[in-house]
Amino acid sequence: MAQEDGQPAGDSARRPLHRPAHDAPTLPRGPAVDLLTPIEKVLAIVTSLRPAAIRGLAALELTNVGRLIAHVPMRVEKLAAEAPIAELVAGQNVSARGEVVATRILTRPATSKPRFQAAVVDGASRLDCTWFNMSYLQDRITPGMRIRVEGKLSKYLGGLQLVNPKWEALPQQGVEPALREEILQPVYPASERAPTAVIHKAILTVLDVALPLIEDHLPDRYRSDRDLVALAEAYRLVHAPAHEDDYLRGRRRLAFDELLLLQLGVHLKRAHLRQTLSATPLTHSEVLDHRIRALVPFELTPAQDSVVKEVVADLTKPTPANRLIQGDVGAGKTIIALYGMLMAAASGHQAALMAPTEILAEQHFKSITQILANSPHSRVQVRLLTGATPAAERRAILKGLVAEAGSDRVDLLIGTHALLTESVRFASLAVAIIDEQHRFGVAQRARLRTSATVDDGTGEPKTPHVIVMTATPIPRTLAITLFGDLDISTVRGLPPGRKPITTRVVKHDKRSAVYEFVRERIEAGEQAFIVAPAIEDAGNAAAKSVKTLMLELQSGLLKGCHLAMMHGKLAPPTRDEIMGKFRAREIQALVATTVIEVGVDIPNATVMVIEDADRFGLAQLHQLRGRVGRGERASVCALLASGAITESGMARLEAIASTQDGFKIAEVDFELRGPGEIFGTRQSGLPPFKVADLAHDMDLLNLARIDAAAWVARSPELRAPDERLLRRRLMMRYGESLGLGDVG
Repeated sequence: MAQEDGQPAGDSARRPLHRPAHDAPTLPRGPAVDLLTPIEKVLAIVTSLRPAAIRGLAALELTNVGRLIAHVPMRVEKLAAEAPIAELVAGQNVSARGEVVATRILTRPATSKPRFQAAVVDGASRLDCTWFNMSYLQDRITPGMRIRVEGKLSKYLGGLQLVNPKWEALPQQGVEPALREEILQPVYPASERAPTAVIHKAILTVLDVALPLIEDHLPDRYRSDRDLVALAEAYRLVHAPAHEDDYLRGRRRLAFDELLLLQLGVHLKRAHLRQTLSATPLTHSEVLDHRIRALVPFELTPAQDSVVKEVVADLTKPTPANRLIQGDVGAGKTIIALYGMLMAAASGHQAALMAPTEILAEQHFKSITQILANSPHSRVQVRLLTGATPAAERRAILKGLVAEAGSDRVDLLIGTHALLTESVRFASLAVAIIDEQHRFGVAQRARLRTSATVDDGTGEPKTPHVIVMTATPIPRTLAITLFGDLDISTVRGLPPGRKPITTRVVKHDKRSAVYEFVRERIEAGEQAFIVAPAIEDAGNAAAKSVKTLMLELQSGLLKGCHLAMMHGKLAPPTRDEIMGKFRAREIQALVATTVIEVGVDIPNATVMVIEDADRFGLAQLHQLRGRVGRGERASVCALLASGAITESGMARLEAIASTQDGFKIAEVDFELRGPGEIFGTRQSGLPPFKVADLAHDMDLLNLARIDAAAWVARSPELRAPDERLLRRRLMMRYGESLGLGDVG
């Protein structure tokens, strides 16, 4: 349990590391400074911080005192105590100071990296410092300067050397700082214009004045029960730690705050949806169930059937459904979504399906219209709306969406982001399906629900049931965090008849053998996908581009084969034409970017080659692999490693080759890359965590989730007087990204 002075109880005998003296003065206390005071005003007294450094802080958006204090270090490093050069020991991390007596740049031999060297002397002792690929230092470290350097010491040519040491200039006039003792140095997200030392000095300048201004939004008893330090104390511990575990204690509180605020937002949204909003309950019967199942060209698997029952239970309630259906590539999620859409149509209402790309939207439209064409009972009107829809056709669709129930009404609308435009209005939207929803974000999901709210004549607005789908299995941590407002259904397994896919990791020097195999399969009447990371070369010879790869294959490894190129910059009619020819087997191999990652179903395609596979995430590789294995013949996926692949990169590829379970792959991908890469903040719509790390803070996340659920259960709107600050900070942090505007 933490005491009021921030020192851990029972540890008084432990010797703290020396607090850095730091040359930064502290501001006098008084009403002249608050958390919104601009930093250029309060740092004006810091004569050692030049205007350029203050501008560098502003470029990092550290524009006022509050933002400066909230700029939390990523970690702390133990800096060695300074010692005379003569007392330094090779093999240890050391720190020393002295005068720069000579500098030079070495550029030979031609094959070696350019080196900047500086000789630092302390009395009769000399220390050589070498920086590789840092020639610009010749303008910053000059003879006559006094500097402090730190790094791991080694012996070199009979002398002592530091390679790429950290360095800082010491005052050239006046009193020189005392020798530094061993300290803990916070390391901040920084830039060249505002390095971590400048940030730390600026923070220490305002820290003592700023901390008393910080209000805590968590009650004392609540913090005490969870061994959480006060908010102001947490900032003191991370910015000026005296003990090695001070930083960890401060970080724990700040990380918990981020997770708790997010979970409170998620549970507020969930409570609002279930307790405040109203939906149209849809009708369901055995006759309708039989008719829908008769349309499906295969019998539903037990997993699919189970999720269908969950969807039916949702859609027949007057409370808006908010369900996520996750399933591996090819697990049959679209059939489940169509079941819900047809329930809406059969009840006299409308349904919409929104996909992230035109290719995927077109694929859904074609497959759904083909399924409905088999129905002797169906008079369901299905239309496609994308950014490429001609103006006249768009006007007709918009008119059909608001038409009275009957022959002119559009019953099922399939489209892209175009469905989110203000001109798209429905007469009676009951079900909204969002495919690959992580590409849209939480706020867009909320906007679709809000814009589609209709009045069914009862005087009470009706909110559509929302079902979102993803073929990228979600790690449990992300399911709790990003999708905690959703009920989650999982479709495990594949439909009957799906063939397993053989996956091979191939090193760069065996690349020609892969394309010999591709040629053999093409000559046997099969087709192939060949995927590259980029559309065009970006000055990095190691990264394959579609255009370069296309030329290379046409003139060499696949010369004589019918190839075509597909990427996102092609016009939709061109993409349609290419995909049509590929389906008709007029094209034997499609050289593409990840634009074919979802929504492409070519049963005759049996080979997937992924160039520079180590440049992709595991979940994305798994998605791409799922484009094959859809027909009767055995399929193969070749993961071609780049020439610059690392040992860890090879291990990642071997991991995906060892399993076809997307859920296992998702967990491995999450551990390796973290949430920012799998569902980056742009995709999820959430601001990034500054402190919390979902890959390592699972215990804090679980605590925050449990607490948030209980908190919202007893205070569904956080309206109590002592909750006002908590609510305000929640809305400021996550209100927009979680779509909490309707919560108030």
